[in-house]
Parts: sequence; structure tokens; C-alpha cells
Amino acid sequence: MPGFLLHLGAQVACSHGGQAQPTASVPRVLVSAQPVTTISAPYVVVGCALPPPPSGNGPCLTAQYITSATRVFALGVPVLLLDSQSLCAPSGTPLLIMQTQTRVTGI
Repeated sequence: MPGFLLHLGAQVACSHGGQAQPTASVPRVLVSAQPVTTISAPYVVVGCALPPPPSGNGPCLTAQYITSATRVFALGVPVLLLDSQSLCAPSGTPLLIMQTQTRVTGI
């Protein structure tokens, strides 16, 4: 499915409200004056409200996207789209993309 490309300035959160940021981006490819993000870079999650064991799985610490664009690449790596799927560790819940740029789409 086509979707808007994710960039460094996109607002991404875990399912429990923690803020997520990519560990790397591609500074040579810009959308809305921000570098795009790719499937190869994991995300770091800060501020997750999920309680630690034994009452929960523990707060989300990292996340990895498992789907990405199939036709749009940055330096040979697939870029992330608005509909890309991810998994947080250790909870196994997805990241939620709250806001991203709305000018450039990809498949």
C-alpha cells in the first residue's frame, strides 16, 4: 500500500505513550527538510508507562520495523512508510505513528 514516508521529525510512540526516535537516518535524502528513516535502524523508546514484571512485561525499550517500502530506497535500504509495521521489545506491541510529513508518498 502507498503511504507517506517517515522522516526524523515524525512523531512516533509506543502503545503505552513512550516517545520513540530512530537510532539513525539517511541525511542524503530529505523530505520536508528532514532526513528519511529506513528499516535498518532500530528505534529507542523513552517514557513507556508499561509496568515492569511481575505486573507487566516491562517498559518498551527498543523497537524494530518489520515492514517497509518495496519500491522506494535510500542508499539501497527500504524507507519506512506511514503503514510500516513494527514490534517493541520486550512488550511485543507496535509503534504508533502519530504525525509525519504529508508531501512525499512511496510504495
